[in-house]
Amino acid sequence: MDGEPRVGRRAVVLTTVRCLLVVTALVAAYYLLPLDSAFTATSVLVLIGGLVAVTLLLGWHVRGILSSERPGLRAMAALATAVPLFLLLFATTDYLLDRSAPGSFSEAMSRTDALYFTMTVFSTVGFGDISPRSQTARLLVTGQITANLLLLGVAARVLVNAVQEGRRRRAQGGRNSRPT
Repeated sequence: MDGEPRVGRRAVVLTTVRCLLVVTALVAAYYLLPLDSAFTATSVLVLIGGLVAVTLLLGWHVRGILSSERPGLRAMAALATAVPLFLLLFATTDYLLDRSAPGSFSEAMSRTDALYFTMTVFSTVGFGDISPRSQTARLLVTGQITANLLLLGVAARVLVNAVQEGRRRRAQGGRNSRPT
């Protein structure tokens, strides 16, 4: 990587393992935690709180990227943890809405179906096999699309800028840098 010390294999492996463990824990929580509450205004507030938490997590990662010896690797770790959390927040919300108000989507959704639907919306593939039917579901999906654009556009740009600034700081003698 240009401007960045050669990323050691050990650092890549450790970061990859750490990210896989985080993602595994998040997915396990999604499938194992009891999701039997009704979809209410509180559900929307929890979703908003979760999105604020993702934003704070990304901000924390940006601070780490700026002072990391391997800012590119640290940015990859940031995405590998924040994006799954982001997606699982929406999958959980879709699942709860479908359970509370059957018919909100074109078909009843299991947790896997809700995750699949969230992924198709996120990736903009939109196969069309599951679609929002109720006004609440359409508003929720519209919110997700908006949040997707912000995550993909703004957050990605902030991470890229942080990597560039971290590399610039490293090149200036390593001031304020520390290991990943």
